[in-house]
Amino acid sequence: MPRVSELFFKTAIVFLILGVGAGLQMAISGDHGAFPAHAHINLLGWVTSAIFGGYYALNPAKAARRIALVHYGLYTLGLVVMLPALYLMLAQGQTAIEPVVAAGSMIVAAAILVFAVVVFSAEPVQTVSGLKSAPR
Repeated sequence: MPRVSELFFKTAIVFLILGVGAGLQMAISGDHGAFPAHAHINLLGWVTSAIFGGYYALNPAKAARRIALVHYGLYTLGLVVMLPALYLMLAQGQTAIEPVVAAGSMIVAAAILVFAVVVFSAEPVQTVSGLKSAPR
């Protein structure tokens, strides 16, 4: 499995654990005010990271490109900035932290655009001789 796939899958598992923890905390306390943060942790952290990992596993030529690791780093940075701030803003009413949520969201959005570049970029086609031909 390509390194970037493994990184995305491992990161996804960390966010799954955090999402389950946030859900348990809400259930035990009876306070469901942070449910949007819980949803973001699970959908952006767990599901989307796993989908990215699957894409790169199915496209090893694109996973080997430097831009794939840039995508991973940028996306993970955005989540690490956005998700804790979103949780604090919603669970504890810390509205002053909203600019941090916005900054993290913009980093995540930029990472998604990087992924779009990866998906829509051409990859070199291997010839019978093993030499790379023009991109398709």
